[in-house]
Amino acid sequence: MNGEAWPELPLAAWRDTCDTVHLWMQVVGKVKLELAPFLNEWWQVTLHVTARGMTTGLIPWRDGGFDVTFDFISHSLIIACSDGRTKEIALVPRSVAAFYAEFMAALRALDIDVTIETLPAEVPDPIRCDVDEVHASYDPEYANRWWRILVHTDTALQRFRSPFVGKSSPIHFFWGSFDLSHTRFSGRAAPPPSGPRFLRVAEDQENFTCGFWPGSLTMSGLTLDEPAYFAYFYPMPEGITQAALRPSEARWDEQVGEFLLPYSAVRTAADPARALLDFLSSVYEAGASLGGWDRAVLEAAPPNLRRQTADSNASDGRAFGA
Repeated sequence: MNGEAWPELPLAAWRDTCDTVHLWMQVVGKVKLELAPFLNEWWQVTLHVTARGMTTGLIPWRDGGFDVTFDFISHSLIIACSDGRTKEIALVPRSVAAFYAEFMAALRALDIDVTIETLPAEVPDPIRCDVDEVHASYDPEYANRWWRILVHTDTALQRFRSPFVGKSSPIHFFWGSFDLSHTRFSGRAAPPPSGPRFLRVAEDQENFTCGFWPGSLTMSGLTLDEPAYFAYFYPMPEGITQAALRPSEARWDEQVGEFLLPYSAVRTAADPARALLDFLSSVYEAGASLGGWDRAVLEAAPPNLRRQTADSNASDGRAFGA
């Protein structure tokens, strides 16, 4: 992946595929939700980027476990059990209902007996996945492009995460909101927001969250119609929306209620990773300072920062949140 160009991803070109893959991932994610032990902020339900696609990681089952991987190179879904058995499903145009039926049948064939809530989460006007014949698109080229962006983004977010020594999340993918994200915490409690239970549980601590979103339709009906990087604080420090941001294309979006940097601005930058890291650092630094975070305690330069900086052709530590 070294030196590989960040691909174009116009939402209009793959919107139907985006919506279908979103719902396929909800089916797989809901299996993990049913079987994995709870972890704070719902971290147990997330998927993770791999060198070929996205995986659930190990899901406990009886005396062993299994994982489920979307392979966006071979365009297949692989269920692998710790006893050596596997099942594979081709990723091809098919309805969500057909995907659900074949995936659940494959689990049963591997003696994995699980029942999920079939109503999708965090999407407007949801259709139960066992009867959804509306969403049935799969363009392998655009699915692969999207995953390649996630690989670039995951790599950048790992570097951004590195100097923060307080509580912070892994780099992970939430299949409900369909975004790759990272969260760091001040160490202080926050008043839970109004809304569904999953949101109240996830936002009960003061935090900074950032990540990548393809711009598709959300539960609230918002759509950006283009992919973007996002960042926000909960709760919002007073004065944060007037913060000076890097690079110049970054902005506060009143409708979304988050700071946004269009993916196109990152993709076309002379150094895309640096542009992204500058955005994340500028929002975090401003909000953490305005919000009174104890940055002296929460941040520390990693012992290998000098090597990381040289490898990334960065002139200083700013891009790493230092």
